[in-house]
Amino acid sequence: MTRRQKKKWIKEIARQQIERLFELAEMVSRTRPLLSDRYIHLAKRIGMRNRVRIPTHLKRRMCKHCGKYLIPGRTCRVRLNGTCVVVTCLACDKQTRYPYHRRQNPSNDRIKHQNRTP
Repeated sequence: MTRRQKKKWIKEIARQQIERLFELAEMVSRTRPLLSDRYIHLAKRIGMRNRVRIPTHLKRRMCKHCGKYLIPGRTCRVRLNGTCVVVTCLACDKQTRYPYHRRQNPSNDRIKHQNRTP
């Protein structure tokens, strides 16, 4: 196995471990919230050690400031504010904002164009 193949292999294992740790955090979050926070901390360390990015959909499940596992309604508050989603961690009261775009129904656009008079 060449060095390049070994690096890819190690990064793939690290990615799998990160995903598994997030799954475990989801499973135990209701009964043992401190353990789920520990799983998130371990996933973050594995990502940094192996230079593997945590996928966006998983990264948004953890607080960037205090490292808590975020569960909407229990450990965080989620609000829509114009063009962004505002997630407030209830442990450290820090806010994280993510952009979003409202999807318009394409069938409504066609109806509007058909009703126009030339």
